Amino acid sequence: MITLLINLFVNEKDNTDSPSVRRTYGILCSLVGISLNVLLFAGKYLAGIVSGSIAVTADAFNNLSDAGSSLITLTGFKFSGLKASSGHPFGHGRIEYLSGLAVAVIILLMGLELAKSSVIKILRPKAVESRLLTVIILTISICIKLYMAYYNRIIGKKINSPAMKTASIDSLCDSAATAAVLIFMLVFRLTHINLDGYGGLLVASLILYAGYSAAKDTVDPLLGRPADPELVKDIHDIVMAHEEIIGIHDLVVHDYGPGRLMISLHGEVSGDGNIFSLHDAIDRIENELHEKLSCDAVIHMDPVETNNTRISETKKLLAEKITELDSGITIHDFRMVTGPTKTTLIFDAVVPFDSKLSDEEARRQIEELVCREFENSAASVKIDKTYI
Repeated sequence: MITLLINLFVNEKDNTDSPSVRRTYGILCSLVGISLNVLLFAGKYLAGIVSGSIAVTADAFNNLSDAGSSLITLTGFKFSGLKASSGHPFGHGRIEYLSGLAVAVIILLMGLELAKSSVIKILRPKAVESRLLTVIILTISICIKLYMAYYNRIIGKKINSPAMKTASIDSLCDSAATAAVLIFMLVFRLTHINLDGYGGLLVASLILYAGYSAAKDTVDPLLGRPADPELVKDIHDIVMAHEEIIGIHDLVVHDYGPGRLMISLHGEVSGDGNIFSLHDAIDRIENELHEKLSCDAVIHMDPVETNNTRISETKKLLAEKITELDSGITIHDFRMVTGPTKTTLIFDAVVPFDSKLSDEEARRQIEELVCREFENSAASVKIDKTYI
């Protein structure tokens, strides 16, 4: 069904880098999700009344909350497609993350409410009737939810949508929860052992876990998470494919929502090169990054000495010595300034966030290392961090 609707309503369906195409995908899937969840709510609510099962009734209201979640996701896609403005120059793409977070909160609230109702049912159990109509409705519900999980996962990956990936997880957990409710109902029919309340509690646990996972997936990009390693590799490969670039460092990826990336990095170039030719090369690399990765890139040009053997050997030896302090520390922007009494080694040291050394301890130990290992030398160290 979803494939047919995509063919009918999504123009240029393979051009998922286009914000308008992404928005159309999101709106279409959200509308389908709202429709299916409303139908499931009506069917399960009827089944809950007929059977007298708190687990089935609660599962029905869980589907109603899913319809509300799809409505929030629909709103997120609608507003995230708004153009950049003077008040929001980076666009409105993060609204999609906020809508995903709202969905996660609703999932958590429904899980808590269901857990409360299930505990009451465990303390005061009531008989449950497993009528054929109820079994049929629950079985159909499981199939529909598995289908929703499938298309949300596929399309969520296709358009890189956190909200749709969250919806996929939610639908998968819903199908598992409904299956548990159906199993416990059949157990009661065969053995007269009433597990309805425990079934509801199991459903609540699955829903709460789904809500936690969904919240984490949407909060991380809002707080700022490391760039995707595959994206970092693509950036490195594109930049280093140009012979003018000797090395790169200080790569930062700013995420303003799916399809809205800004990249900044330092590209090392030969200090002996022609500045106009090098600047032209930097412009070409920025344009290539934009065309291939759909991002805005800014590259800072760092000139380095390439024909000074003393500097190269000193930098290599220093880098090896520093790894004895912490194997994760690297250095860049290395220079040497020779004075009448001493030589000053000037460089940036990148200290990992999980290093056993604090920034101040790392700076002090590196400076002591330079004074100890390099005769008549001192260090001017700037502590740096990596954001990838």
